[in-house]
Amino acid sequence: MLKKIIVLSGPIAVGKTAFSDELMRRYPCEKVSTRKYILKVKQVPNERKALQEAGAALDRETGGAWVSEAASEAVLPPDKKYLLIDSARIPGQVEFLRERFGRENVHHIHLTAPQDILKKRFDERLAHLGETSSYEEARADQTEAEVERLELIADVVVATEKSDVKSCVTFAATGRLSVETPLSYVDLFVGGQWGSEGKGNICALLAKEYDILVRVGGPNAGHKVQDPLYTYRQLPSGTGSNQNAEIFIAAGSTISLTQLFKELDAHPWLKEKGLVIDAQAMIIESDDIRLEEKLLGGISSTKQGVGVAAARKIMGRDGDLDWGPKVRLARDIPELKQYIGDVRDKIEIALSVGKKVMLEGTQGTDLSIHHGTYPYVTSRETSAAGCLSDAGIPYTRLRKVVVVARTYPIRVGGTSGPMGVAVSFEEIARRSGLPVERISRTEIGSVSGTKRRMAEFDWEQIRRSTYWNGATDIALTFVDYLGTDNEVAKTFDQLNSTSRTFIEDVERVCGIPVSLVSKGWGCDGLIDRRAW
Repeated sequence: MLKKIIVLSGPIAVGKTAFSDELMRRYPCEKVSTRKYILKVKQVPNERKALQEAGAALDRETGGAWVSEAASEAVLPPDKKYLLIDSARIPGQVEFLRERFGRENVHHIHLTAPQDILKKRFDERLAHLGETSSYEEARADQTEAEVERLELIADVVVATEKSDVKSCVTFAATGRLSVETPLSYVDLFVGGQWGSEGKGNICALLAKEYDILVRVGGPNAGHKVQDPLYTYRQLPSGTGSNQNAEIFIAAGSTISLTQLFKELDAHPWLKEKGLVIDAQAMIIESDDIRLEEKLLGGISSTKQGVGVAAARKIMGRDGDLDWGPKVRLARDIPELKQYIGDVRDKIEIALSVGKKVMLEGTQGTDLSIHHGTYPYVTSRETSAAGCLSDAGIPYTRLRKVVVVARTYPIRVGGTSGPMGVAVSFEEIARRSGLPVERISRTEIGSVSGTKRRMAEFDWEQIRRSTYWNGATDIALTFVDYLGTDNEVAKTFDQLNSTSRTFIEDVERVCGIPVSLVSKGWGCDGLIDRRAW
């Protein structure tokens, strides 16, 4: 099978290096080192001028055929599809490549720009690299003079002065270059009730199945996990259980710097690699917290400043606000510089090369700012659609949407809004056989620290939630509340009859499987019934 070749050409300072770097980021390319070939054949010093003269000599001796010979000797790794030759200098180099590998297997991209633009770029490069030759001297080189002829034989010509490098690569490559689409997907885990459904624990237990863990939301939602024991408020809940994963905090997130740095201190490997914070994530200021403490006591808000920060992000687009500090995004924080990136773009690239992504929602579906029982709601859209929007992921890349639901849903203690038929801790203890003290210790808000309110399971709520989220699966948690004997169960059949009937009814009402059953904390507490 013949190799596929991408060959770039263009005048000096046109941007070939930046173009090739972006091309290699998107497509599985292996760069051909013409420098190594010249050194091997001509035995010249490894210096720019000597290499240029040796390359020109090879062009004269072979008419440019030496480049195809270098490509023929290059090894194409199994995970690469194209060999990239990033600087053809004469038409003969391209023609010999086409002759040797077949015209259909050689993709010739020529980059152009007006002379004044090229000179400006060259002068900027001179200042950066400390070179002494002028643009006029570089352009007068005989080999450089041949470059313009390459435009006439190129498959595509790209005017680099009209677009940035990403746009140039998109124009040149999309629809012309291709890659085999590897198995890749996004699985989204979203709360199906009013929060505290145990999403974090489920995500932590499954995190090792994914290459990338993505968190949206803010520090007003805490996700407590066991392996290792930690409560996450900024980082994805699987950060500790999968230390090989890339960790992303998406653009729709709000960040408490104090909380983020605390979590980074607890996960020191992230300071060296693996963490990307989107440049446009919003920073919470101390004034945001003070304002929420003043305004939001009547709805039992956790008062972490998330809502006020979100409001400032909207209202502060034109500069200073007279009621709050100026907007600061993650890109404006010097201490975050090493982590800053474009999460949306990185997820797109990751999916193109076969990586698996876990997207973790925060809070519950019925706390949606738009569809919850206003005003007893949070400050963001909490459904699957909101999570995807916050992360910049299209719905077409979803494999699974897992709605996490409790056997007895909860709301934050106090005046946090309606929640159906209330049930006491004592009554749950009587039904389940669990000590009431254990339930009381468990049902404390991980952020608010207040005692939770609990209710009977709402069948219409779970039906509506799975429909609204486009759920494919349900993770049912706190099944131990249906009987303490469930704690020793290893399979669905070992659950007590009450629990088995309850799960079957959930599947009947929602029309989708209960694929994960949590009847305790940690790995031993999960019954995995997935068919995926």
